Amino acid sequence: MFYTDFSSIDLNTFLKALGLVGFAIYVTGFMLLSSGRLDSRGTRYFVMTLIASTCVLLSLTVDFNLSSALIQFFYVFVSLSAIFLRARPVEKPIPVHA
Repeated sequence: MFYTDFSSIDLNTFLKALGLVGFAIYVTGFMLLSSGRLDSRGTRYFVMTLIASTCVLLSLTVDFNLSSALIQFFYVFVSLSAIFLRARPVEKPIPVHA
């Protein structure tokens, strides 16, 4: 049987792989959104973007790039804002009778 010893993987390799996972989540989310299989009115797309940006941001601790880090922080901020906006209850307008 196959056995992989994951204890030999160092942290840098793990973080670089995590960045690739983040990239895959970004691309998958965008493809699902573009094809209409994911709706931006819900929270799923923004949760995917939050997870992807966090993965990429963690990978930047190995090979830092200021521009990329700023983009990832922006995605984290926008995703959290969108999730909170969609999570709060919508107030229905009170009908006015003449």
